[in-house]
Amino acid sequence: MYLRSLVSLCRAILPVSDGAAARRCGLALLAPLLLLAGCSKPKAPPPPPPEVTVLKLEPRDMPVTFQFVGTTVSSQQVEVRARVQGFLDERLYQEGSVVTKGQPLFRMDPKPFQARLDAARAALAEQKARLWTAQANLRRIKPLVKAKAVSEKDLDDAQGRVNSAQAAVAMARADVQSAELDLGYTTIYAPVTGVSSYARIQNGAYVNELNSLLTYVAQLDPMWVDFSISEDQMLSLRRQMEKKQLLRPENGKYEVELVMADGSVYPQTGRIFFRDANYSVKTGTFLLRATFDNAKGELRPGQFVRVRVKGAIRPHAIVVPQKAVLQGAKGFFVWIVDADGKAQVRTVEVGDWHGDEWFITSGLSAGDRVVTDGIVRLAANTPVRIVSPENSGPAGKP
Repeated sequence: MYLRSLVSLCRAILPVSDGAAARRCGLALLAPLLLLAGCSKPKAPPPPPPEVTVLKLEPRDMPVTFQFVGTTVSSQQVEVRARVQGFLDERLYQEGSVVTKGQPLFRMDPKPFQARLDAARAALAEQKARLWTAQANLRRIKPLVKAKAVSEKDLDDAQGRVNSAQAAVAMARADVQSAELDLGYTTIYAPVTGVSSYARIQNGAYVNELNSLLTYVAQLDPMWVDFSISEDQMLSLRRQMEKKQLLRPENGKYEVELVMADGSVYPQTGRIFFRDANYSVKTGTFLLRATFDNAKGELRPGQFVRVRVKGAIRPHAIVVPQKAVLQGAKGFFVWIVDADGKAQVRTVEVGDWHGDEWFITSGLSAGDRVVTDGIVRLAANTPVRIVSPENSGPAGKP
């Protein structure tokens, strides 16, 4: 049919009497078409299955680390107050410096207190003289009473004067001690070893009961760290411990580690020594406190730190790399390779993080093969080719 059409075309072009030329023209036009038909592209083979790297799950006992945000607190922050009223003469320390226990910090004007002490000592001497006189009279009257030269009443009066003089001496001696204390209070000493704060009262100011606060001293060694755990987290941990899904360390001694603001780890580990029994309505948390040795003074009160609590064990735990866990509209899921070598989606419930791994609380079991690399090219129910991480090409990378 195609040949007749081509011959007719050639006859229309060539003279009508030249039939042989028309047939040769038709064959010439048909030859390229046959050549093109014989060179048509064959059907492409199907693409190879995507290459993936898998992790075969094996439950094992895993240490658990809980992380919180904490604040450093002085183990003993003491207010330094004036105990007597008077004028402040001078400050004896460098504000913000580390002071030692017993170091002088302030000195008040001692002259009025010295005068009171001198007056109290003079009053004591006067009372002692009266006591001496009363005792001498008593010694003279006693023999006279035996000789019936004076009455018993005179003896009683003499004894009463001695007793009164003794009481007056005791009171005068107490006044001397009080005056000595007041004079000693004019020099204010550091109550503990620690970092001093700035002076609240300047030199020359009058100090009384209303403005008796002079400064603070915060003890640095040991240093406390306060952090809080939420009510939900506390209840969850209790349930896990009751079900033996989480085991406490021996004797309940957790190890506490601090991460500083620059990411460095504080070289000393601490221990939890206080758990507040009261629930904070304002924050919805329970307060916990850990103590740390701080002999070098690297920690200062008021710093924000990350607190890592170590020591708990999660028995027979299943963990997978964090990059293998994805999140969709229905929650978290992973890709697995089933017994037929096909990719399948598995919904999971995740727990805490452990380094770059994620605890899986449900959805996976021992022996499951979880895809860790090559997730991008996967589709459900499609065959995959498992390769080792060393041999995986671009298709095996996430």
